[in-house]
Amino acid sequence: MRDIWLADGNDEAPILAEIEQLAAEARVAVRRVSREHLFGEARTESPQGVIAHAAPLVDVDIDELFVVRSGRPPFVLAVDSLTDPQNLGALLRSADGAGITGVVLPSHRNVHITPSVTKAAAGAIERLPMALVGGLASAMLRMRDHHRAWIVGLDADAETSVFALSHLATDPVVVVIGAEGAGLSRLVRERCDTLAGIPLRGALASLNASAAGAVALFELGRHRA
Repeated sequence: MRDIWLADGNDEAPILAEIEQLAAEARVAVRRVSREHLFGEARTESPQGVIAHAAPLVDVDIDELFVVRSGRPPFVLAVDSLTDPQNLGALLRSADGAGITGVVLPSHRNVHITPSVTKAAAGAIERLPMALVGGLASAMLRMRDHHRAWIVGLDADAETSVFALSHLATDPVVVVIGAEGAGLSRLVRERCDTLAGIPLRGALASLNASAAGAVALFELGRHRA
């Protein structure tokens, strides 16, 4: 973290006092600026009177995601053509809560870690190791062939339920979430070991990507605790 800007005229709130205290402890400079200046600098639509400038995230090599730590088998999230920043941010927040140990993000046809994603993720990007890959389909081959990972693609039309995958509790697992609407791309779908869906009991045919991903990740994570 390089510095933090607070807008002049912010209402008094405990969270703002906490931000200033934490910044002082970490020796991060705090600047008071006009609301116009802050909103002009912000890269999200509603910065809520606070922004921070931080160093870029450091990507990791995909092989690092499969190093066993604390005896936990790797539990990896991969996203396929997900372009909505709010969906990706919410998905990363759920991934951290579900126990995901690493994330694979394609560098093409996929939203990157933007300020909007960062805000929606609510801190998850600081805690999840992320590997940036040129193509997800080729990365899937490496994860399966070199790391013996079981690749589960989330698909609304799949015959297998995500609630029937408890046998994967001790294996390295990669969960692939596709774009909202389009779902998994053809080649990614073909390279999954299993396609799994979420049984729906209502009138609507599907969930959005972040909601469906949260259900799947927490269900699979439940067996890996």
